[in-house]
Amino acid sequence: MIARHKLFAMPPPTAAQAPRLLAFDTATEQLLLGVHGPAGSFVRQLPGGAAASAALLPQAQALLACAGLALADLDAIAFGRGPGAFTGLRTACAVAQGLGFGLGLPLLPIDSLLIVAEDARAQAAPATPEATFDVGVAMDARMGEVYAGRYRWAGGRWQVLQPPWLGGPAELAAAWAAAWPQALAGTALQACGDRLPLPAAVQRLPAAADAAAALLRLARQAAQAGEGIDAAAALPLYLRDKVALTTLEREAARAGAAPVRVA
Repeated sequence: MIARHKLFAMPPPTAAQAPRLLAFDTATEQLLLGVHGPAGSFVRQLPGGAAASAALLPQAQALLACAGLALADLDAIAFGRGPGAFTGLRTACAVAQGLGFGLGLPLLPIDSLLIVAEDARAQAAPATPEATFDVGVAMDARMGEVYAGRYRWAGGRWQVLQPPWLGGPAELAAAWAAAWPQALAGTALQACGDRLPLPAAVQRLPAAADAAAALLRLARQAAQAGEGIDAAAALPLYLRDKVALTTLEREAARAGAAPVRVA
């Protein structure tokens, strides 16, 4: 029998009862953590990568304690669904699902590129948070490629103009050549260098200012909009299905056969 997953029924919180949230993202080399509750918002950014799987739960519990909350007090759990590093996405999704099943809580999947966009918005227009902001995101995906997406902030909410995709810097430049966003954010700005030529008018935001705070803001917006899903329906967003060549492919490449593209 195929299970049919539905949106988790999350009643919209009242102004007097803000949602109590735990949010985390391990899609990059940074471990992002955020907690929101009656005492306010608490965030933490730590080294991630291979250490994220061991550090995530202890650090989350420590941050919850700072906020005066326990896991049992939460209303929802948000996690970065990707795109990003394969192991990091598995870690975030698996921990979120385990907590969601164990506590009976809805999950809030957050676009990891949108976290970069939200952080860029805070950097570019801190004095005018309601202003329209059109931003492209390009994150280094290694292997000569980038994870990219395009977003617009308007009317107090985000719109997805181009969902996350994987491609080369030249493909990205060609796709946006007719109409570049007003700003471009993400690690690909430094990783790609001249391979990602930008018009002079495009604002460059290569480094995040406070990505953990950006994640928590997105989680709060998702919770307030009632966007929770059942833990069984949570999935990471993989854009690269293959990260290594097989032995036969390597031998064929050495023998001068047709080039093999890793995608």
